[in-house]
Amino acid sequence: MDIEQRLDRLESLDEIRQLAAKYSVTLDMRDLDMHVNLFVPNVRVGKEQVGRHALKIWADSTFRNQFTGTSHHIGNHIIEFETPDSAIGLVYSKNEHETDSEWVIMQMLYWDSYERVDGRWLFKKRLPMYWYATDLNKPPLGDNKMRWPDQDPYAGFFHDLFPSWQDFWSSDYVPDADVSEPVEANHFLKALRRGSQPGKIKVK
Repeated sequence: MDIEQRLDRLESLDEIRQLAAKYSVTLDMRDLDMHVNLFVPNVRVGKEQVGRHALKIWADSTFRNQFTGTSHHIGNHIIEFETPDSAIGLVYSKNEHETDSEWVIMQMLYWDSYERVDGRWLFKKRLPMYWYATDLNKPPLGDNKMRWPDQDPYAGFFHDLFPSWQDFWSSDYVPDADVSEPVEANHFLKALRRGSQPGKIKVK
């Protein structure tokens, strides 16, 4: 890449990291217009709806009815570019939720797709992958770690995109096998997934 392309890449990395932070604060402060404007205009909402207005209606119902206050804390963020105007990313998020009866803490990650539209980096899609959600005073030991008040526990698919998790715990795993070659730059995330596809995610 020439110097202009390298500068554009650095500026894009910073803007995408800011995008994830803006997602959190607009969600927590319930500024739904600013929140949905972080997504591409033709964002898909569920199986049948498209657009920011549909996303705003969905967000209003979710944020208003399930919990009162929230706080989302962004952690690890890996970004890789597919083209100068499209990228993928993985973002960790540790969250707190106030409900009517419990204080629910959550650990999750997002698998993201980003797209630059009219000079602005936006979310094309966010796929939430949950490890646990539970009352602050109830450690989520065992299976089905997603434990919201007045709902049956269910699995959150935190590890499902990454075959290494299943491989590590399988009976065929060889601890002293030779170390594989490092992956090429900008191919870490795809190598980590090894072509895996997610299960049906229950979005909260």
